Amino acid sequence: MSALAGRHALVTGSNRGIGAAIARAFSTDGASVTMMVRDAQRAKAVAASLKGPHNIVVADLTDRAAVQSACSEAVERLGSIDILVNNAGFTETAPFLKTEPELFERMIAIHVHGAINTMQALLPSMIERGHGHIVNVASTAGLRGEAYVSAYVTAKHALVGLTRSVAVEMAKRGIAVNAVCPGYTETDLVRDALMRVAAKTGRSEADALRSILESAGQVRLVTPEEVAGVVLRLCTASANAPSGQAVVVDGSHS
Repeated sequence: MSALAGRHALVTGSNRGIGAAIARAFSTDGASVTMMVRDAQRAKAVAASLKGPHNIVVADLTDRAAVQSACSEAVERLGSIDILVNNAGFTETAPFLKTEPELFERMIAIHVHGAINTMQALLPSMIERGHGHIVNVASTAGLRGEAYVSAYVTAKHALVGLTRSVAVEMAKRGIAVNAVCPGYTETDLVRDALMRVAAKTGRSEADALRSILESAGQVRLVTPEEVAGVVLRLCTASANAPSGQAVVVDGSHS
């Protein structure tokens, strides 16, 4: 029997990139999967690739009432949720002195308040049943500084801190709460960033990639499947497995 057979996993931002890879990994390992997205149409292609029971619910993660309603809908369709992965997010770049307050607010709203809303919606049921796994997808930017993305770095640091704090509270309730911190990953968001850098600087995308990787201390891009594999291992660990961890996935060990 697969390790996640009979489990129900909810993955936010699962219509592409890392989130899609996580949804596929869970489905392949036997879990029922709910994809929580903002655009159901864009999620259908990923949903069609899932092997087992699955479901799409729509919510703006920054809207607390909408998140609560979508979580209730997911439970009605596929049963109680055992695993929550907060993956949804995006980044915007700007020098710190040109970063408007609204940019900080947008980054904190999606990365921090979005995770708060889903966790507060689903934790009561996990506590009642005495088990559960939560993984917040942060970033290596949540563990160090990085130029031109101060708002994103601020939000991801806050997400790591939130993860560690909730983990302490849940430690004796059978619920593991961890963060995964990917480095630069092979996603459309990174490809778009490389295209913008190349267009602004006149450099090739290959040169832009080398520069980005060097600045991050990476030797290569990480694949979404690598990140998904780490998330899967965290969610198949026993209830007394380490919690409150920030696991780096930057390709340095392969």
